[in-house]
Amino acid sequence: MPNPFNQHVIDEFRAHHGRVGGPFEGGRLLLLTTTGARTGTPHTTPVGYLPDLDGQVLVIASAGGSPRHPDWYRNLLAHPRVTVESGAFTYEAEAVVLTGEDRDRAFARAVESDPGWAEYQRKTERVIPVVALRELPKDGPPNVNAGSVGEAVKVVHDAFRRELSLIRDELADERGGGTLGAQLRINCLTLCQGLHNHHTGEEAGLFPFLAGRHPELAPALDRLREEHERIAELLEDLRRVVADAASGVADPARVRREAERLAVELEAHLTYEEEQLIPVLDSVTS
Repeated sequence: MPNPFNQHVIDEFRAHHGRVGGPFEGGRLLLLTTTGARTGTPHTTPVGYLPDLDGQVLVIASAGGSPRHPDWYRNLLAHPRVTVESGAFTYEAEAVVLTGEDRDRAFARAVESDPGWAEYQRKTERVIPVVALRELPKDGPPNVNAGSVGEAVKVVHDAFRRELSLIRDELADERGGGTLGAQLRINCLTLCQGLHNHHTGEEAGLFPFLAGRHPELAPALDRLREEHERIAELLEDLRRVVADAASGVADPARVRREAERLAVELEAHLTYEEEQLIPVLDSVTS
C-alpha cells in the first residue's frame, strides 16, 4: 500500500482526472504503477514528468536527492512494463532508462525548466536516473478514464485545456533573451501534436459515427471541421514561432502571443463541441 500522503494524492488524482492540490498543484503529474521487484505485486506512485517528443514522457528518479534510488525505479529495472495514468488516459508502457548523452540532455532540460532538479543532484553522489516511458501500441481506441463517451470528450478536452494553461504560465515566467528553453519548446510541440492527433481521430471516427445516426448534427459537424482547419493553422503558426525563437529569429513574446491566440480559439471550439455533442453522445450510450 502507498503511504498515506501518496494515497491521498492518488485518490485525488483519479477523482479529478489528474488535477491535484498541495505541493503538486500546477505541475505535471502522472501515476506510475510498477511491479514489485521482490514481491511481484503492483505499486502505484505519483511522479512528476516531462513531455517528450514522439509521444513518450520522461520521469526522474530523484527521490528528493536521497542516496538511494526510489522503490519505483528499482521495480521497473526488474519489470520494465509499467502502467501510466495521465489523468485523461491509462496505458501500458515500456520503461527505458536513458544513458550517456541522452540522459544528460534530458536532465539538463529538466534543470532548465526547474532548478530544483539540480539541487537534488547536488545532494546525492548517485547519478539521478532519467527514464523514458514509451506507450505500447494496442488495438482499438485509447483507454480514456471516463464512464461514458460524453464524459470522455470532456475529460480529453480538459486535459488539453490544462496543458495549454501550464504552457501559458511557463511562457509568462520565461526569462532571458531571444530563445525559449528546450523543455518549453518541447512542451509546445507536444501540445500541437496531441491536438492534431485528437482532431484527426475525431474526423475519422467520432464525426462519421454521429453523422450516420444524427443527420440533424450536420451543421454542427461542418462547423467543427472548419474550426479544426482554423486551429490547425494556429498550431502551425505556434510551431513556426517556437522554431524561430529557438534559433534566435524571434523572441518569446511572439510565442506568448501565438499561444494566447490558440487558447482563445481553442476554448471557444471545445466549448461549442461539448454543447453540441455531449448531450447526443450521452443519449446514444445511456
